[in-house]
This record gives sequence, C-alpha cells and structure tokens, in this order.
Amino acid sequence: MTISSSLNAGVAGLAANASRLATISDNIANSNTYGYKRAETDFHSMVLSNGTGTYSAGGVRVTSQRLIDQPGSLLTTSNSTDLAVRGRGFLPVTTEASIGLNAGEHPFRLATTGSFRTDSQGYLRSDTGMVLMGWPAAADGSVPTFPRDTSDGLEPIQINVNQFAGEPTTRMNLGVNLPATETEVGADGEALELSVEYFDNLGTSQNVLVTYTPDVPATGAATNRWNMTLRDSAQGNAVIGEYTLQFDDSRGSGGTLDSVTTISGGAYSNTTGSFEVNVAGGPIDITIGGLNSGTGITQLSDNFAPTQITKDGSPVGNMISVDVDPNGFVHANFDIGITRTVYQIPLVDLPNPNGLIALDNQTYRTSNESGSFFLWDASDGPTGDVVGFALEESTTDVAGELTQLIQTQRAYSSNAKVIQTVDEMLQETTNIKR
Repeated sequence: MTISSSLNAGVAGLAANASRLATISDNIANSNTYGYKRAETDFHSMVLSNGTGTYSAGGVRVTSQRLIDQPGSLLTTSNSTDLAVRGRGFLPVTTEASIGLNAGEHPFRLATTGSFRTDSQGYLRSDTGMVLMGWPAAADGSVPTFPRDTSDGLEPIQINVNQFAGEPTTRMNLGVNLPATETEVGADGEALELSVEYFDNLGTSQNVLVTYTPDVPATGAATNRWNMTLRDSAQGNAVIGEYTLQFDDSRGSGGTLDSVTTISGGAYSNTTGSFEVNVAGGPIDITIGGLNSGTGITQLSDNFAPTQITKDGSPVGNMISVDVDPNGFVHANFDIGITRTVYQIPLVDLPNPNGLIALDNQTYRTSNESGSFFLWDASDGPTGDVVGFALEESTTDVAGELTQLIQTQRAYSSNAKVIQTVDEMLQETTNIKR
C-alpha cells in the first residue's frame, strides 16, 4: 500500500504542477493585456494517516484564484474615454449583443478599465464589444436618484455626436454711464437707447431694449433723475420693466445711484443691486449696481457709454468632444464653450472582489462568494475615482512568473522521477516471484 500511495502522490504532483503551469502560462500570455488580473495556484497537502506505523502518502491538491483586487499601474493614453478605476471599485458594462436584441434588459458585467469609443450608433463601446453603462442625466444636467443596490437604473451610454445645445440667458449686467449734463436746464431731453442681446430657451437671439429718458427741469438745479424703461423684442417690444433712477451729486458720492424706484417689473434689491424682469422665455436677473457703490450705472460727465455689458447664455452649438471627470460624470463639450452633463458612471463595490466569476475580455460577474454589490458615486465611500486618458496595465510580473516557471518545471521533473522510481520498485517486486 505504501508503494501504491507513493505512485498516487507522484501522479497528483504531476497534475498539481500542470495546473500551476497553466496559470503561469496564462499570466505570461496576458502580460500586455490591459486590465488583466493574474491568477495564482496554491498547493495543499493531503494527509491520510498520522500514526507511528507505516506512512501512506496522501499527495497534493491545488486551488487556483484570480487576484482581482490587486490593482495594476495606470498608463496614460490620448483618448478621453480610455477609462480606469484608481482605487477600489469597478466600471459597469454590458455586452454589445444584448443591445442588438432590444430586449430592455442587459447583462450586468464589471470591469476595471476599458478603451471606449463611440460606435455607429453612438454607444461607448470597447473593441471587445463591451458597452459602458451609466445613469442618464436630465435635460438640465442633474442626475435623478436611482436605486443603488440594483442595476435596473443603468443604461448603455449612448452619445449623440450630432447633438445641438444652447444655454438661455438668465443673468445680465448693465454697466452704463449716463451724461450728467442731460438733466440740467436747457438740455434737449432726448432718450438714450441701448440694445442688449440675449438668448431665449431655443437658442434664438433676442434683445432687451433699454431706454434712458432724462428728467429735464424747467428752472433751477439739475434733477439728476432718469427714467429707465426695458422692452423685450420677443414680445413685440412690450415694456417688461420701468424704474426711476436718482443719482447722488454730493462730494465723495457724486455720480452714484442714490435711489431706485420700481414702477413696473421686479422690485430692485439694494443688497444685490439687481432686479428681475420676465422676457418671453422666463425671468432674467439684471444687475445695475448697488446704491452709492460706484459700480454698474453711473451719471458722470457728458458722455453716454456702456462701461460693462455682460450676460450668460449662448446660441446653439455642436458637440465636439466627450470626457469623463473623476466623479464619473460624462460631459458633452460644445463648440460654443458650454459643457453639459449627460450621464453619471457609478462605481460598483463588493465585499469580496476575488469571489467574482472571471469572464472573457477582462470582465467579471457577481456570485454568491463575491457578495451583494452597491453602486457608489466615484470618490465616495470606499471607492476610488475614475481616471480618463488612462488604461490599467496587466498585474503580471513577468520576472516573477519566469521564476515560478523554473520551480514548476523542476517540481514536475521530480514527481516524474518518483513515478519512475516506484515503477522500478514494482518491477523488482514482480521479479521476486520469478
């Protein structure tokens, strides 16, 4: 029995080292594969008896494990949608085949890195057919609340490269100098006009026509008072606000606003130096400056001149690029200088990443051993962040694998020698009978 157990142990040793050779071969073959996680084979002895008499060899058994939680170094690339997770967490992906089925449900896969580019339908897809998933943003760029313990809210990220976008004007700053001589006796009293462009909700150019009418006295000192009227071109030049501006003529504060009286339109706020008017597309906050501040509207000298006219908003523009920030937000960039959030990519975390089931193309599937997953915002909780223009390199250490290859070869040869020796001993036993 002792001789046969030695034979069995030798055979088990050959099988164990063959398994170890397989993992080494896989690791070396994927030493340049982005996102590859090296596999490791461990040996465990099998003991059949511990008595003081004859000893029976139990042999050896092997267990193999893929070290998925082991991070690889990051390599810089030139593609903004080459993504890698720096730290803990996985990117949610699905298969290209499931999108073609239009079944509404997509298999949930995990990856630590991927080179994604838009395909003919605008999906962010890798060369291996994996499609990046995320939560869709609303039209205003905000991301609604989605469940975090299920993948039901995730959608394949689809970028419309022919997408147009514009930003309506919501704020305007009117910095103007009004001529002080126009409120003196004998002035002609002609209104001064200023047209300021704004963009409506459809990105169309409209105008707010601002008229400054001086209050000219018949006799006496200058009134230093103006009537400001605002009209909206989108409403047929209807009046949207009317205000009386009184300027200070005292030493130290001369030319600054002394008071603003609201006749129609939104009330003037001295705290912000602004008021709100309603154009055809909605409210616009117009800043003319605070009282006695010297900013915004002034009344100095005899010149009428805009000093600082600014506004937000933009006309309609074309999308020119897409990038992903460290928090996982996918931004569409337009040629008019605006950026709009279109998706958010969460990071998936599990209690035991090494318990995931490894699939093709460096992707993984959850299992009972990996535990339940949770979708985190990138850089929140235990997860790391998302790095654009980067790919995760293979975790294979070629020098270490070659060292193990030599050890495995020697161990395999030694086990083969044991089998050869046992065979010779059995031959001797057979010869005794002769």
